[in-house]
Amino acid sequence: MKRILIIEDDVAILRGLKDNLEYESYEVLTAKDGEQGYFLVQEKKPDLFILDLMIAQMNGYEICRRVRKEGIAAPILMLTAKGEEMDRVHGLDLGADDYVTKPFSVPELLARIRAIIRRIHKARTGNLPNEVQFGDVSIEFKCFEARKGGGLLDMSRKEFGVLRLLAARAGEVVTRDELLDEVWGYDQYPTTRTVDNHISLLRTKLEDDPSNPRHLITVYGVGYKLVIDP
Repeated sequence: MKRILIIEDDVAILRGLKDNLEYESYEVLTAKDGEQGYFLVQEKKPDLFILDLMIAQMNGYEICRRVRKEGIAAPILMLTAKGEEMDRVHGLDLGADDYVTKPFSVPELLARIRAIIRRIHKARTGNLPNEVQFGDVSIEFKCFEARKGGGLLDMSRKEFGVLRLLAARAGEVVTRDELLDEVWGYDQYPTTRTVDNHISLLRTKLEDDPSNPRHLITVYGVGYKLVIDP
């Protein structure tokens, strides 16, 4: 589950963003001023933070400058006043990743957050593994060959794609949305039930006891992870 910090002094905007992000299954932290927000960046290490530039105690520019100087790489999505081009330019120069102008569309903001998270995810999984082994299963991704106990398995390209992404982040939780984005593509975007069905099929092929999996583990409400050595 991705952790997002909102630093915003407008209570209505703060509450609305928090509710919408939690509905999208993000973990949400909030701060109403710059000092509190800066403290939470350091202590809670959010995966992304939404930052209003014009806040009390410590403005958004100073937060950007400090966190980048300290080597904190979490992406920053700025909230800026409509038409204030120089504010946006200055914020981007200080290390912010993107911006949304007020008043903004919540669906647009959510789409920008998803886009940023996808870019991070692609950077992390740029070098996908060519093979993986667990239990009596061995997978060769480059030649689309899977074996269990020495016997050749019949697997679809999508099943190989799901397993390869899980293998790239073995031991970590991969969300259903991340699997959809990477394996099916954002433009196609089927339902998350599609991922569940593919995991179920993979379990029948790869697990000794599909009803009690040891390797393809469900993290309820979040996604799945591949456990190499349970």
